[in-house]
Amino acid sequence: MKIAFVAPKLPKTGAVAVAVMDGGKLTPSAAQLDRATGGALTRAIKGGRFKGNTGQVLEVLAPAGIGNSRVLLVGLGKPKDVKDLGLEEMGGNVVERLNRSGERGVTIMVDAIPGIAVPAPARAAHCALGARLSAYSFDRYKTKQKPEEKPSLEQVTVMVDNPAAARRAYAAMEHVAEGVDLTRNLVSEPANIIYPKSLAAEAKKLTKLGVKVRVLGVAEMRKLGMGALLGVGQGSAQESQLLVMQWSGAGGSKGGAKGKGKAAQPVAFVGKGVTFDTGGISIKPAANMEDMKWDMGGAGVVIGLMRALAGRKAKVNAVGVCGLAENMPSASAQRPGDIVTSMSGQTIEVINTDAEGRLVLADALWYTQEKFKPRAIVDLATLTGAVIVALGHEYAGLFANDDKLADNLFAAGQAVGEGVWRLPLGEAYDKAINSDAADMKNVGDRAGGSITAAQFLLRFIKKGTPWAHLDIAGVTWSSKAKPTTPKGGTGFGVRLLDRLVADNFEGK
Repeated sequence: MKIAFVAPKLPKTGAVAVAVMDGGKLTPSAAQLDRATGGALTRAIKGGRFKGNTGQVLEVLAPAGIGNSRVLLVGLGKPKDVKDLGLEEMGGNVVERLNRSGERGVTIMVDAIPGIAVPAPARAAHCALGARLSAYSFDRYKTKQKPEEKPSLEQVTVMVDNPAAARRAYAAMEHVAEGVDLTRNLVSEPANIIYPKSLAAEAKKLTKLGVKVRVLGVAEMRKLGMGALLGVGQGSAQESQLLVMQWSGAGGSKGGAKGKGKAAQPVAFVGKGVTFDTGGISIKPAANMEDMKWDMGGAGVVIGLMRALAGRKAKVNAVGVCGLAENMPSASAQRPGDIVTSMSGQTIEVINTDAEGRLVLADALWYTQEKFKPRAIVDLATLTGAVIVALGHEYAGLFANDDKLADNLFAAGQAVGEGVWRLPLGEAYDKAINSDAADMKNVGDRAGGSITAAQFLLRFIKKGTPWAHLDIAGVTWSSKAKPTTPKGGTGFGVRLLDRLVADNFEGK
C-alpha cells in the first residue's frame, strides 16, 4: 500500500476520513464536508451513539451533495489528550474499516486544531504509520481467494499543511514499519519454510542495507564450546546456526570500523530462534502445537530491529545475535537428565527438554559478551507459558539487573504502545535452579516459572553488564486484530527496541 502526503484540498471522489473531537465537535475539514452535504454528517452524529471518543468510527455512505463514495468520521477525543498512539489508531481504524470494502484509496484530512500539542505534520505522519501497520496481511499461501476477499486499499493519501514536513517525519517511521512487517512475516511462516539455515538466509538480505552478517555452523559452535545451544538442536535434521548481525552507525564497534568512547561500544540484542518446538523428548501435547512455528519470535524481532536501524541509518552501533535451532524428538535428541557444558564453562542438568529456549540463549548471551563487550544487552524470547498466566496477552515480562535500563524499556514501551511489566529477581528464585549433579538445572518447580527462567539467564550475564530479559510469549502472536495490529504475528518488540535505541543510545 502506498502512502502519500499532499496539501489540503477537499477530494471530489473516493473515500475520505476526517476527525471529530470529543462531544461530536467537527474539525475544520469535517465541517467543510458537513456544509457540502447539507448537514448530513451532523445528522448522522445526532442519530446515533457516536460522540467523537477516541477510537470511535462512524461511516456515512455516499452522502448527497458530494461525489465521495463514503465519509468516515473518526473520533479523536479531547484535544489535550491527543497523543501519537491515538493518531496511529486513527490511521489504523480507517484502514481496518475500508480494506475489505472494495475501496482502492482513501484520503485522510489532518487539520490544525487548537489545543493539540502534536504539530499537524507530525500528526499526519503518525496517522500514516498507523495506516501502514494496519494494512499488513499474511496471505501468500491463499491461492483460492476471491477478489472480494482480498484487501482492496492500494493508497492512503494524507492531506495536511506542509506535506513536505510530514513526509520527512514519516520517512524514519516507514523503515521501522518495514522492520515490523519483516518480523511479522518471519514468525508467520511455517516451519517447513523457516528453519535455522533459511532464517539465517533471510537475515543475510540485510547486507543490502549495510548490516554485516555472519553465520556460525555446528562445527564452529562446537569449537566455541556451545554445548547448551547444540544440545537443543541435536535431535533435528536441520543444522543449528548462530546468527550474528552488526550495524555500525556510530563509527564502528568491536570487530567493525574504528570508533572512540562509549558511543563506539555496541548495544546488543539477543534473540531465541527455536524455529519449531515440539518440546523434544519432553514432548508437548498435540493440541495447538502448530503455534510453535513462532517460537523463534525473539530472533524475528532482533532481525526486524536490525532492519529498522539500518533502514533509518540510526547513529548507533548495534549487534544482533540469534541462536537458531529446531527442537525435535529423535534417536539423537537430548534426553532429560543429560548434562551439557555451556560456552561459559558452566554445566547444566537438562531436567526438561521443553525448557530449551534458555539453553539456546545461555550460549548466545555469553558469545555476545565475549565477542562484543556491549554497553548493554537485551534478550527477547517466547520463553515461558507462565508469563501468560501472570500478564495475559497485554504485556511482555521484563526482568533486569539494572534499574535504569528497566526504566528506559518501560518508558519506550509506553511511548509506542508495546507495554512491558517488570517482575522480580532474587536469591530465593535462584536457589530453585540449583542442581545436585551440575552447576544448575534448566527448570525449577512450577512456582514462579518465568522468574526462575530469568534467573537461569542471569547466570550467563557477566558482572557489570546492564542486562534485561523480555519474555514475549504472550505478545508475539494475537488471535484478534487491533487497529494497528492484524491477527497473527504482531511484530511486538521492534518498535519498543527502536525507541529504546533512539531515546537512550543513539548519538550518545
